[in-house]
Amino acid sequence: MVPGLATVGCILFIVYLFWVDLRRPDSPSKALCVPVAWMFLASSRWVSSWLNVAPALASASDYAEGSPLDRAVFFGLIIAGILILSRRQINWGELLVNNKWIVLYFLYCLASMAWSDEPFILFKRLFKDLGNPIMALVILTERRPYEAIMVVLRRLAFLLLPLSVLFIRYYPELARSYRADGSPMYTGVGHQKNDLGFMCILAGLYLFGELLQRRQEITLTFTRQYKIITAILIGTLVWLLHMSDSQTSVVCLFTAVLVLLLGRAPFMARKPSAIIPILLCAALVIWLLDDVLRAKEALFSFLGRDPSLTNRTDVWRTLEAFPVNPIIGTGFMSFWTGERMDQAWRLLGAGINQAHNGYMEQYLNLGYIGVGFIVVIVLSGLLSIRKHLNIDPAAGMLRLCFIVTAALYNFTEASFYGINGMWVMLLLGCLEAPEQNRLRPVGNSWPIYQTTQTSDITSASARVQEVHPTSTYTRFRRGQKSGLRTERSSA
Repeated sequence: MVPGLATVGCILFIVYLFWVDLRRPDSPSKALCVPVAWMFLASSRWVSSWLNVAPALASASDYAEGSPLDRAVFFGLIIAGILILSRRQINWGELLVNNKWIVLYFLYCLASMAWSDEPFILFKRLFKDLGNPIMALVILTERRPYEAIMVVLRRLAFLLLPLSVLFIRYYPELARSYRADGSPMYTGVGHQKNDLGFMCILAGLYLFGELLQRRQEITLTFTRQYKIITAILIGTLVWLLHMSDSQTSVVCLFTAVLVLLLGRAPFMARKPSAIIPILLCAALVIWLLDDVLRAKEALFSFLGRDPSLTNRTDVWRTLEAFPVNPIIGTGFMSFWTGERMDQAWRLLGAGINQAHNGYMEQYLNLGYIGVGFIVVIVLSGLLSIRKHLNIDPAAGMLRLCFIVTAALYNFTEASFYGINGMWVMLLLGCLEAPEQNRLRPVGNSWPIYQTTQTSDITSASARVQEVHPTSTYTRFRRGQKSGLRTERSSA
């Protein structure tokens, strides 16, 4: 097929996917376009790369300067997110108290300006990093927050999967990069293979979460459309996951699916929160098996990976030799700056800008205190999820998958900072938004909500009523139409 024709077909397919999605009865507010745009750019390429005007990063100073275009775009998205939150009735005091560890962490990052070699660069990077919790809050302060999470994941899958297939099949020069030894790796619309793997994680969490939900059947036509779309996207996901050759992503997605399946087990129905101690015990058993039986080496052999994790262990040994304050580090996102970055490039090769381990990256930037903050944030998130599972098991299980996936992913990639989709996912799992103006689901499934006009049609106001999950989409549409007829006649 001609690349131009394939491009038109891909665009039409994406338009069709969004057209079907916008016809869903549970379509959320338009404000979700902002976090979708943020996560799309964070997961694929920034605007300067899409437009092929990205500056060459040949030195540490080039890396620190970045792209003015990207700064403007992310600044605009941050401002849009702030405006959306300012128009919502949020109890900010309760929000800050509920998420005190995340607040303290960002305050600590700001305080690290005092010992950073590049305080101005630190401040710019921290401001951009604040966009991640802002986007998470835009999603979580929706009236149906965890339905909104699924919408964001779904629309990211609609964009990232077809575009990655298009790039790999018809624009290989844009979808391929090369390792240090010259061997190729497929990147899709990302910059490296693990970017493509992360896109598969995002799409997989949505697709398998959607399949495992105890959701009612809506209309026959609507359900048939989504079954066909889901089948196509799952096939695309499997192919892209194979092309990415990212075993980190395979392990993370496999683990997330196991968590979702465990949450559906009959013995979990009585007390869904029991899954957290089960997972903690499983992690302890795995750690003991690795210590006694060297299970990690067997796993690497099964996955076809060398024990050095594609030379990551060499990178870790090199970075451990750098002089860093073990308690407070070098400052938020300050390790890869100035002379340190030049020296790291001389030792490891130009282009590397992370430790390929989120916990070591935290240590280099913020010391043991920074690592401790991440651990406490995760533990506080698990405590919050433990309560949430007994109220809304489906949503709590999704939050749990986010935390488990992020914790695993950061063993081989650094994603606890910066404009990063995995960082947003972790925040979505750990942040606890206030309960006001939130519609609660019924039972163990995702709810459907009904919106009808009030008697004063000219006021353009609406009241949102929750429909029990056993009702059908047809009844929902009939009820809406009959309600409108009654209101028009009374008017």
